Amino acid sequence: MKIKYLLILSIFLLSACTEDYSPKPLGYFRINLQEHEYQLLDNTCDYRFLSNKQAEFIEGKADCWYNVYYPEHEATLYLTYKKLNNNLSTIIEESHKLAYDHSAKSDGIIETVFKNEANKVYGVLYNIHGNSASNLQFFATDSSKHFLRGSLYFNTIPNADSLQPVKEYLKEDLQILMESLKWS
Repeated sequence: MKIKYLLILSIFLLSACTEDYSPKPLGYFRINLQEHEYQLLDNTCDYRFLSNKQAEFIEGKADCWYNVYYPEHEATLYLTYKKLNNNLSTIIEESHKLAYDHSAKSDGIIETVFKNEANKVYGVLYNIHGNSASNLQFFATDSSKHFLRGSLYFNTIPNADSLQPVKEYLKEDLQILMESLKWS
């Protein structure tokens, strides 16, 4: 009788030893986000704003265009400045189109209207959700002379889940930029 139980038990043990391997999904590195520290961007252009001290400023293609590079996050905010010449509606429509060109790959776009009467700064922040190439875009204007547009791009394949903490971190920087923007 004992031999019968030992034989059944050994059959169960031997059948349980088959290797059924399933690969684990790749993980992502932990992202350490530093505290925000801001400094005034002092330039010869017609605008000033507070920017993150971790960012590097690189002159762009034209006067008063800047590339704000975040080396720790491999992200670049491309700033485009234009002087208005009775063409505000055309430039705003172009900026709106550039933001919505990313809607094909996005899960949705949330527009946040910004208004600062004291500094005469009016604008829109586009929060683009999903795996689009650009996750955050904005424009700001005084409606008569100045127009500033920004687009944030990461130097990596867009993956909304892994980029979300960094996107939220940099979104705060863009909000501070818009809140502190002053025209000369």
